[in-house]
Amino acid sequence: MTATANGIGSSSRDAPRPGPRPLPLYLSAAATTWLSSYASSVAWKNGSLDWKPGLSETAASLKTQLDALEAARAAAAAGRNPSAAPDSFETAMEEEVRRRLDRFLSGIERYRHHPYRRAVAEPAVCWKDGATLLLDYGTVPGAAPGGIPILVVPSLVNRGYVLDLTEERSLLRDLAPRGYRPFLVEWGFPGEAERRFSLTDYVAGRLEAALEAVLTITGTRPALLGYCMGGLLALALAQRRPRDVAGLLLLATPFDFAADAPPIAAALPGAEPWMAGTIETLGWLPTDWIQALFFALDPLLVINKFLRFGQDSGDTPEALAFVALEDWLNDGVPLAAPVAREALFGWYGRNTPAIGDWRIAGQTVIPEQVTVPALAMIPARDRIVPPASARALADRLPNATRADVALGHIGMVVSAGAPRRAWTTLHTWLAETLPG
Repeated sequence: MTATANGIGSSSRDAPRPGPRPLPLYLSAAATTWLSSYASSVAWKNGSLDWKPGLSETAASLKTQLDALEAARAAAAAGRNPSAAPDSFETAMEEEVRRRLDRFLSGIERYRHHPYRRAVAEPAVCWKDGATLLLDYGTVPGAAPGGIPILVVPSLVNRGYVLDLTEERSLLRDLAPRGYRPFLVEWGFPGEAERRFSLTDYVAGRLEAALEAVLTITGTRPALLGYCMGGLLALALAQRRPRDVAGLLLLATPFDFAADAPPIAAALPGAEPWMAGTIETLGWLPTDWIQALFFALDPLLVINKFLRFGQDSGDTPEALAFVALEDWLNDGVPLAAPVAREALFGWYGRNTPAIGDWRIAGQTVIPEQVTVPALAMIPARDRIVPPASARALADRLPNATRADVALGHIGMVVSAGAPRRAWTTLHTWLAETLPG
């Protein structure tokens, strides 16, 4: 297939995508959700269904409508005109379950066979160590010459190109013409060299080496920009190398993992013995396991987005954006076993960053010791990093500006509203803090 500038290939006859990952989980969750309606309807009709707080009025209204339906059916039967009777509740429910399943499956099939493939002008690789690359966005078309360097640190569990998703939705390509020179750390798929890596190996090893590369190439102290998990890595690097960092930008970065923690977090200590043993045997935490953990945060989110996609028609900009983002979500990488243990059972299980027990190369990571100017951007609609978790870090940084953004965790970097509602705040802070 030949790729074109908008990412649409000349043919859609490629092999279907294997995702969304893990596909069996998504299919079984959707089927279970809607098929459970049959059992729930019995409990609802006999009054034994336990409604969530705030839904009692809705439940009462639905019960009134159901009673009216049954009365209409009885009246039609008594008048010996059964053809005039409305469908039974059970028949209507069966049709709706079938309709939703069909639409959900249509959405998945439409995604799997969509002709879009990512096609962008790739930046130059300016440094490499093992699986880790450093990409220089000063080399992309339209980049301003020179530019203040920004070392961009993404999460270890997802590919960094979410910050450069398409030519049209790219935070890094937005910065490059504005007098900045982003350098993106692309961690890559852990190879033999990285299978035994800990977070110390990534921060005090790979990340410090990438910082040295930027200093050598530009001769200028860069700002650090960390996204999600990458923000914690950037925080640790800023503490270790204060003289070599001009500023710290934190996008949706967690810190207090007990603040508004999702229910799944409470299960991690009990699951640690068997999960840790399996991770150790495999040598890493598999991508599908990671995806399943994210899925558990909000199962209906995945179901509903494919329902909507199954109903949409045509290759609209919104459809292309959906497929581009799904491709990135399904292009995750596994976590090396030591990193998985630190992140899952240390961060999420024991809240080690917030209680002062997270260490890099033996040094406790302490936000109060990071005195460079900082901007903490906190998405108000974040389902992955609760805003309270991110605010805890902003509150402990001595020289931080906090910016609340009315977007979601991923929406702040890829949505159509991101340039206006998030990136402008970043631009303003950079211009005021890192004057050229």
